[in-house]
Amino acid sequence: MSLSNTQLRKIEARLHEERERLLGQLQEFTGPEGSEDSQGQAGDSSKFPTHAADLGTDVAREELEASIATRRSAEIAEIDAALERIATSPETFGMDENSGEAIPFERLDIIPWARTTV
Repeated sequence: MSLSNTQLRKIEARLHEERERLLGQLQEFTGPEGSEDSQGQAGDSSKFPTHAADLGTDVAREELEASIATRRSAEIAEIDAALERIATSPETFGMDENSGEAIPFERLDIIPWARTTV
């Protein structure tokens, strides 16, 4: 069973919403303010670590932010692929790529870029 036009448009709208939300989150990590705040830009060194433990915490935070940014980028790529599938073959969008079964609308409503039933 393929999705109705109404369901397909709802999924497409959700994909665009999620894409914008993720781009906003990604901008927090990659924008100019993500790497240095106004205190650092003004040359204020009081925020820089003076203890080795502080430096380790900063490195861990940077690694975590890089990991999150990578995950957000991958999600955006999945969303873009789903939007492409809707544009090129709307009649097969929402079909499990492995089994060919219909992905339940409820699943697509939660994860609109889903490629499989579970």
